Amino acid sequence: MFKFKQFSVRDDQSTMKVGTDAVLLGAWVDVGKAKTILDIGTGSGVIALMMAQRAGSSAHIDAIEPDHVSAQQASGNFKSSPWAAKISVHNTTIQEYHHAPHDLIVSNPPFFSKSLLPPSAGRQNARHAETLSFDDLLTSIKRLLAPEGRFAVVLPFAEGNVFLETAGRYGFKCHRTMAFYTRAGKPQERWLMEFSAKGKTQVKDAGTVILYGDGDKWSEDYRHLTGDYYL
Repeated sequence: MFKFKQFSVRDDQSTMKVGTDAVLLGAWVDVGKAKTILDIGTGSGVIALMMAQRAGSSAHIDAIEPDHVSAQQASGNFKSSPWAAKISVHNTTIQEYHHAPHDLIVSNPPFFSKSLLPPSAGRQNARHAETLSFDDLLTSIKRLLAPEGRFAVVLPFAEGNVFLETAGRYGFKCHRTMAFYTRAGKPQERWLMEFSAKGKTQVKDAGTVILYGDGDKWSEDYRHLTGDYYL
C-alpha cells in the first residue's frame, strides 16, 4: 500500500503500478475550476485520487480503466478514500465510453510501440501504444472535451514530441509544458503537456523539474511539486 497524506493506494492487482509518471502528472495538472474531470487509463486510480483531493467540492471525476481487475482495485481505492462519492470508475475502453463533455481530461497513456517483453500480458496491454494509439486517444479527447476544456498528458521525451505534432493535426494547441529529468546532466526523460482547442499555440514553459538532487535524495523542486501528496 502506498500511503499519501490524505489517501492510500493499493496497486498489487493493477496492471499499472503507482509510479513517478502518474504522481508527476497528478501534481502538475492545473485543476482550476473544473467541475467534470476524466482520467483515461486510471490503473490503480492514483491520478483520479490526486484530482479529487484538489478539485472543488462539487467536482466529479470519471476514471476509465479497460482492465477488469485493475478497475476493481481502483474502485476499492476510491471507496476507501475521503472522496468515494466524488469518483466513478468505468470498466471500459475510452473508445466505448460515452459521456457529456468534460472540463478537464488527464491521461498517462500507453507509449511503447515496440518493446521488450514486459512482466505480464496485462502490463503489456497497459503500456503498449497499439492498444490505444495517439490517434485513438486524440479522437476520443476531441469527442469528450468541453469547448473551453483542457487536457494534459505525460509522455517520454521522443513520444511526447510525436504526440505534440499529432495533437496539432487534431486542432489542439499546446499552452503549457514541463520537462522532467531524473538527474542534472542526464537526457530529458518526460514531457508534461497541457492542450486546449482554443486560442493559439503559445507554450508557457513551466520550467523543469529534476527528481534527484544530492545522491538519492529528492530535489527541492520535486518536493515542492509533490508536497501536497507525499508524506
